Amino acid sequence: MQISYNWLKQFLKLDWEAEQTAELLTDLGLEVEVISQFESVQGGLKGVVVGEVLTCVQHPNADRLKLTTVAIGNGAPVQIVCGAPNVDAGQKVPVATIGTTLYTAEGEAWTIKKGKIRGEESHGMICAEDELGLGEGHDGIMILDDALKVGTPCSEVFEVENDIIFEIGLTPNRSDAMSHYGVARDLRAGLRQREIEKELITPPLTNFKITDRSLKIDVDVVDNALAPRYCGITLSNLIVEPSPDWLKNRLKAIGLTPKNNLVDATNYVLHELGQPLHAFDATKIKGNKIVVKTLPKGTKFKTLDGVERELHEEDLMICDAEKPMCIAGVFGGEYSGVTEETTAIFLESAYFNPVSIRKSAKRHGLNTDASFRFERGIDIENVELALRRAAILIKEIAGGDITSEVVDLYPNKVKPQEVFLSFDKIDSLLGQEIPRDKIKDILSSLEIKVMNVTESGMGLMVPPYRVDVLRDVDVIEEILRVFGYNNIAISEKLTASIAPTSKFEDHKLQQIIGDQLAAQGFFEIMANSLTSPDHTQLTDSHTEEQAVTMLNPLSNDLAILRQSMLFSGLEAIAYNSNRKNQHLKLFEFGKTYHQFTSKREEQKHLSLFLTGNRQESSWRQADRKSDFFYLKTVVENVLLRLGIDDIKMNPLGKSDFSEGISLTSRKKELAVLGLVQKGITKHFDIKQEVLYADFNWDNVLALVSKEDIVFSSISKYPEVKRDFALLLDDTVTFKAVHDIAFQTEQKMLTDVNLFDVYTGSKLPKGKKSYAVSFTLQNKQSTLTDKQIDKIMGKLQHKYETELGAELR
Repeated sequence: MQISYNWLKQFLKLDWEAEQTAELLTDLGLEVEVISQFESVQGGLKGVVVGEVLTCVQHPNADRLKLTTVAIGNGAPVQIVCGAPNVDAGQKVPVATIGTTLYTAEGEAWTIKKGKIRGEESHGMICAEDELGLGEGHDGIMILDDALKVGTPCSEVFEVENDIIFEIGLTPNRSDAMSHYGVARDLRAGLRQREIEKELITPPLTNFKITDRSLKIDVDVVDNALAPRYCGITLSNLIVEPSPDWLKNRLKAIGLTPKNNLVDATNYVLHELGQPLHAFDATKIKGNKIVVKTLPKGTKFKTLDGVERELHEEDLMICDAEKPMCIAGVFGGEYSGVTEETTAIFLESAYFNPVSIRKSAKRHGLNTDASFRFERGIDIENVELALRRAAILIKEIAGGDITSEVVDLYPNKVKPQEVFLSFDKIDSLLGQEIPRDKIKDILSSLEIKVMNVTESGMGLMVPPYRVDVLRDVDVIEEILRVFGYNNIAISEKLTASIAPTSKFEDHKLQQIIGDQLAAQGFFEIMANSLTSPDHTQLTDSHTEEQAVTMLNPLSNDLAILRQSMLFSGLEAIAYNSNRKNQHLKLFEFGKTYHQFTSKREEQKHLSLFLTGNRQESSWRQADRKSDFFYLKTVVENVLLRLGIDDIKMNPLGKSDFSEGISLTSRKKELAVLGLVQKGITKHFDIKQEVLYADFNWDNVLALVSKEDIVFSSISKYPEVKRDFALLLDDTVTFKAVHDIAFQTEQKMLTDVNLFDVYTGSKLPKGKKSYAVSFTLQNKQSTLTDKQIDKIMGKLQHKYETELGAELR
């Protein structure tokens, strides 16, 4: 939210530096994130002065140029070459002197320099409107009032306004501060705590006068729960034209684009008092009647942006006797708005149910200044005051007359919130005692009335505009922010309790594995849990029926909760690949979400992604491409780090992978890994292979919590290594060789390693050779040759009988 300091000073006569004010606002909870400068004319017309054309003759070398001498008030006249057709001697004109910076309509800066034009020196420029940013005219130079003194800065002539803009990061609960008046009200409370008394100046309403009652429009509110208060008035004989400069400057300062005096007036009051208003062209209101009601589902309605929308049965609409004219509190209709031909309006000021407005705005994807305020809750007591204020302003800048009584339908008056505030609770929450008189003074500055005081506490009445102050703790928060968080003493004693925790807690294990993966060159990503429903069409593993859908998605790309970690990782890879970062090792801890017939389910996952090279080339080594076996090693090391070593591998038939395996232990699937289908990567415009591993983290946690860590001392007796060269069928895997070895010898065998694989023409067809190393060790004594030969003999026999192996 942007706040103009000049505008703020209309409510509080304040002469502080902007930085001081920003600091106090931040202390009050209205955090000033940015302080910026605003100039109604970019550059502030610095260096532009009033000049007088003394002579004007034809340029000797150009038919369309004139050679002038111009007095600018500081020394001798200067020579300026000018191409404007209307330049003539005796004129007072704006002159941009040497060194002046001007700005194009697009905001690009350019500087006036001494130069030669067709052989003649030029020491400045006589300016047109658009060149100074004062208008769009470029037919000729500006002709100024003859009474102006030569040398007068043009910033004084055109009353250039300089302002300071505070950009406030407003929290959603502070709807009362969504206006300049609301910020000024808070600022006054903060100033009082610094013993600076300032009067809060409210906009005057004395000029509100009803001229006649010639244009009456009846109002019927069908559902008072959706529109608890509705006010309106008519104005006639209006002239729609551009707003005066002061009003344009106010709106431009806070980032709004002026349109015309009627629309600008409603926007001005919106940002002045926080009350949204809407002006309807009175001649377009059929039957001279306003009806506030809902319409049947599917009713067509075209909004101001030209989009035809289907209404929901809960959308509150402002209608005339025949048709809808506006989505209440959200967006106006195409056919009822103010145009340049408008001469009479019905001006609406209302309080609409915040929940209803929020749902309608989200339903139709419309976020306006009005809906932003209505859905957070505005001041219901301010509705009529803002209407009168706007009517006075419109009458001042657009002429016309107020031609009806104020319609004010407010059947159920909102009462102030009653709260009892305990002194003990204040002291307990704040951590120190604040003087009771100070508390009363703070409450008074916040317009919270103290109705009665007892020894234990106070009975309070909270004004309706503080929609976020409903309980005693809310009042205490208000006291604290005005008293000042910085004024609460820091305790000299720190007390803390240490809760017993398990070494198997999820966050601890995630930290361990995250550190391990990072040490291997992986980067952690955190992807959005919302994704596109189109992704469910890419694989048979996921269906639309099992998707958890959003009721009001921000876009189709964020319409469902993800059923797989795969697609969010592929989005990250695509983003990086498009920016020439093609060698990636990524991991993510996250959740997937599923909709089943009887329930919804969240599942925890750890996903790994590899693509491109696992390491870059250097003078010592060549590129090494990431491959399936490297990913498998990483996955197994994760499980081993968690103490899970009883792992079985099974072929994988999931459609996410072109080839892959599943790792299981104790009948639980721990992880799947493999090469992602090319059709899926192509959908994300990824042109290289992607390897993917997905851990079912819930299953991993279930096994880890049951693991006991076993320690053993290092044996002082030596290891012995023996090798076999086995001739095997090419269908036999090393896993079979490995498992048979440990089934055969469980006491002395400590390791089995495959160190060479040979296939070629020298071997029989369908055969391969495995060179396998076996490590033996006896932890009680040194192994003898007889023991070693016996073990190797048993192994040879097992391989021959179970695998059909031969020793080479």
